[in-house]
Amino acid sequence: VQLKESGGGLVQPGGSLRLSCAASGFTFSNYYMSWFRQAPGKERELVAGISSAAGSTRYADSVKGRFTISRDNAKNMVYLQMNSLKPEDTAVYYCNARFVSFEYWGQGTQVTVSS
Repeated sequence: VQLKESGGGLVQPGGSLRLSCAASGFTFSNYYMSWFRQAPGKERELVAGISSAAGSTRYADSVKGRFTISRDNAKNMVYLQMNSLKPEDTAVYYCNARFVSFEYWGQGTQVTVSS
């Protein structure tokens, strides 16, 4: 089982990034997929989630209207489009897969929003 995030980096406030998560080793289309983030000194928090068939999504209040989660079950990929980035979005972003009692995490990708 592997979840591998990519797309992080340094961006100026107001900029955009698109995170990708490549999944392998499990039946991706069965799993609820989420993005979490963890800033230094803070607890890991849910950023966005998307149901297995992409029929429903949910977002943290802090990112609503700025971030969009999507998935491609044919490619075993989940994405997080992040627009209008703010310094407070700086964190390590993690991909998460969950299905009944099964749960997997990626290693994370750093996002830094700074001028």
